[in-house]
Amino acid sequence: MAKEKDIKGLVSNRENFGDWFSELIVKADLADYTDVSGSIIFKPRSWAIWEKIRELCDIRFKKAGIQNVYFPLLIPEKYLNMEKDHVEGFAPEVAWVEKAGNTKLTERLAIRPTSEAIMYPSFSKWIRSWRDLPLKYNQWVNVVRWEFNNPVPFLRTREFVFNEIHTVHSNEKDAISEGKEIMEAYKDVCENYLALYSVEGRKTDKEKFAGAVYTNKLHHVMPNGKAIEGCAFHHDGQKFAKAYNITFLDEKEMKCYAYQNTAAISTRNLGILFAVHSDEKGLIIPPRVAPKIAVIIPILVKGKEKDVIEKAKELQESLGVDQTLLDDRKDKRPGEKFSEWELKGIPLRIEIGPKDLEEDSVIVIRRDNSEKSKIKIKDLEKKVPIILEEIQKSLYEKSKKNWKSSLSKADTLEDLKKSLGNRKIVLVPLTNSREVEDQLKDKTGGKTLFIAKEKPTKTQKCIISGETPDYLVYVAKTY
Repeated sequence: MAKEKDIKGLVSNRENFGDWFSELIVKADLADYTDVSGSIIFKPRSWAIWEKIRELCDIRFKKAGIQNVYFPLLIPEKYLNMEKDHVEGFAPEVAWVEKAGNTKLTERLAIRPTSEAIMYPSFSKWIRSWRDLPLKYNQWVNVVRWEFNNPVPFLRTREFVFNEIHTVHSNEKDAISEGKEIMEAYKDVCENYLALYSVEGRKTDKEKFAGAVYTNKLHHVMPNGKAIEGCAFHHDGQKFAKAYNITFLDEKEMKCYAYQNTAAISTRNLGILFAVHSDEKGLIIPPRVAPKIAVIIPILVKGKEKDVIEKAKELQESLGVDQTLLDDRKDKRPGEKFSEWELKGIPLRIEIGPKDLEEDSVIVIRRDNSEKSKIKIKDLEKKVPIILEEIQKSLYEKSKKNWKSSLSKADTLEDLKKSLGNRKIVLVPLTNSREVEDQLKDKTGGKTLFIAKEKPTKTQKCIISGETPDYLVYVAKTY
């Protein structure tokens, strides 16, 4: 019985998120494990989507004047120690190289957890005048962050891939303005291509990036009710400039410290996409980032195979060989093929057999809701893009609905615990205190996501300290 279920799709129920997700990423051929805990292999099916994300982001970055570069993986310890808050924030996560062969190094080298410490000494050398600004660089690289338990493929891995934008400006206004442009670019990619509804919000001081003045992130909700952070923008003010001596002469020949930003999107977004959209049958991929938009499956009947296969090949040509698969394998039954491509998330399945050929039509099945349509062959090329856009919109609206239905409010600790137990994202009054946030996590298992735009009422009290709250924040159980 288990073998039959394996053929049809996933054994695990989506309600048991951990087992379901682990099974999904292996059976849908997205990733595989290695002997290093928290390090996964990105297989072609997932990497192709990452390449599309990278392409979409690069187009937007370059429009903003951001250039791609590459800096080294290994960072001398002295550079990492130059900004106090930054090194303290990352110290538990850093992996170190201490030997080369059998020779102990005179200075330890950090394996890149992020690149401020390797980039900024160079920025200090290159920037001399206001004419050198703004400097806008981006790199697509892998990073290693070691300190955590319970790795989850794509969502929480020790080695992952991301972009990191690092920009330098002559004034704070331009730096902050650029942050809005970058976050709009990320949101465009996430919502209009990955079909992931997102809410941007500012992190509390405890949760902001180590060394930043402030951090804004996009937030999503997972099928198990946990929240997860996506794309990030950090305004660093002059903190790193002062630590790494990034100065310039302004138009009045006055020496000034520069203002800086950093921003990123990572392969975590692949995991969010897979988790949010997929179901018990397997993977669902938004058409705009799907490596292939359709699979054509000829229904082969003895004596009529040739005509059906020839027409299937014509359909593949008309829809585009580069974006359409033709599964004409003779050693697999049609039902096995249907299940396989459902599992692997092809947005559309197109079936054609002898009877369809007689009627000059095909059967088209949507992966997202299994809806079937009979479409005339002459209309297929026109109707496929329309159906794909319907799928794209439907996936986004479902993601948006899930976020909205997850929201709740609480004014007491007991109500917060109850709402978190019901897998909600909860709006609560809180004082701006690291100690308060530590207690909140200890008592509820949840943590702050971001500060709400809505202000506390005069009667509300901090749910931890009982004092007048500084703001309302969203709290959730998270990855």
